[in-house]
Amino acid sequence: MDQKDRKKRTFLKKLITPYRMVIINKETFEERIQFKISKLSVLMLSLLSFSAIAGLVYASIAYTSLKEYIPGYDSTELRKQAVQNLFVTDSLITLYNQNLQYLNAIRAVLNEDISFEDPERMDQSLQVENQDAPEFISSIPEDSLLRAFVSQQDKYNPDLSSSNITLETLLLPPAIGPISQGFNTEESHFAVDIVLEANTPIKSIADGRVVFAEWTAQTGYVIIIEHSQGILSVYKHNAALSKEQGDVVQGGEVIALAGNTGELTTGFHLHFELWVEGYPMDPKNFFNFSK
Repeated sequence: MDQKDRKKRTFLKKLITPYRMVIINKETFEERIQFKISKLSVLMLSLLSFSAIAGLVYASIAYTSLKEYIPGYDSTELRKQAVQNLFVTDSLITLYNQNLQYLNAIRAVLNEDISFEDPERMDQSLQVENQDAPEFISSIPEDSLLRAFVSQQDKYNPDLSSSNITLETLLLPPAIGPISQGFNTEESHFAVDIVLEANTPIKSIADGRVVFAEWTAQTGYVIIIEHSQGILSVYKHNAALSKEQGDVVQGGEVIALAGNTGELTTGFHLHFELWVEGYPMDPKNFFNFSK
């Protein structure tokens, strides 16, 4: 038997060797308690005690509210608040994008920056979209040009029978007077110019809210009113404005005085534009400007 085996047997023997543990009275030396114990039993008892204490601590933290006091642990309320903040943030982003899109539309109205698709490009886009589709009838160039022409005309001639826009929706013309320059898309003049005397009252065509009322270098005092059903009315070259941004106006209410302001003016007149869902409309199709 080698030395290593002897050491192992000696170590095991020490672990299982029983000892007598006696508790006696200090003064009388009277024996109170005695019991046998070994090093192995002490070790096992210590392991069991440590496991019980660890399990108790884990259960008290995992299944009670004590876990919320641990640094870095997020509570249920914090998680709920985080989810609510996420929804609020998403709603704010959506609202911001909508407002940004609306402001871009207002900017396009002010600058008359409208781009119209070329019929040839529309024909090419239609051909690209229909490449993967089964071809039942061979298309001809005349048919594509007709579709492009009809689509182009629909921008300026809305179908009043299929929409909610009626002549009753636009109650009153903004002013009465001769037309010096009419609606002309080829010249990018998306309005009618009504010749008026100085300080002639300009009226709102319908109930709405003022979304823009400021001075611009090219068109002088400008006021834009948002009406229901996606309608915008624009009044330019005014001498003065009687309404501010955010004001609610009624149809026929005076909102400005006719003037000759701005770099692009050619005399006392009202430059009046009518927009529906982002498209310019010919106001003469909705109003009678003659006396």
